[in-house]
Amino acid sequence: METSPGSDYVHGYTAREAERLGEQATTLADRLHSDTAYPSGSLVLEAGCGIGAQTVTLARRSPGATIVAVDVSRASLSVARERIGFGHLDNVVFGQVDVYALPFAPASVDHVFVCFVLEHLSRPMEALSSLRTVLRHGGTITVIEGDHGSAYFHPDSPDARRTVQCLVDLQARAGGNSLIGRSLYPLLVEAGFGQVEVSPRIVYVDASRPGLVEGFTKNTFTAMVEGVRERALAEGLIDETTWDKGIEDLYRTAEDGGTFCYTFFKAVATK
Repeated sequence: METSPGSDYVHGYTAREAERLGEQATTLADRLHSDTAYPSGSLVLEAGCGIGAQTVTLARRSPGATIVAVDVSRASLSVARERIGFGHLDNVVFGQVDVYALPFAPASVDHVFVCFVLEHLSRPMEALSSLRTVLRHGGTITVIEGDHGSAYFHPDSPDARRTVQCLVDLQARAGGNSLIGRSLYPLLVEAGFGQVEVSPRIVYVDASRPGLVEGFTKNTFTAMVEGVRERALAEGLIDETTWDKGIEDLYRTAEDGGTFCYTFFKAVATK
């Protein structure tokens, strides 16, 4: 989840969170971006690029396009520049920009890409309207979001579900919406986009898929939930015993006999 919401980003800006974002991007690249590519010569605005985990994938899959990757966090942009440098990619330009106040001329961008951003914004409709203004007529917007309410697993565990709900509640308290994936279609329609198409991207994990066991169940989803432990306890959303048992049970789903399932939603629309 990369974003540009400022200090209310529920996952924080720690080195561990940066590592988790990188793991998530690598693990999900084919599932989320197998059909993401932009023509040579096109100008693509990535809004809320964060530490550049998705930017690397965009740049590699569209080497002839120019990616303008923006975020409000100077620290995140510094990490993003390093990632692009390590990848020896030369088609990315970075800028410190607020998604609500984009410094681009109307209709100056060919395509817009937004991944794991709207869920953290208190005014997602305003952000979409801002992005629509800078998009040229006939240009596309791609929006990818998760939906924490789509997570289910075996063995089932009320305590594990409580820990996930803590993340949902904390994100809501910060002004975001971690269930926004299911709402992409009406959001984009209301924002004035046309030809809206939404496709679910389901991640199903069992012991026969060890890469996803490590990369997604453990190092993406469970690590994301673990990251809000102190805030959940401090705000009285859960007691320590229940939390620890819930996290233990989430890890249990990554062991032999366990399964885990989660749905992302990818929307593509035009102006």
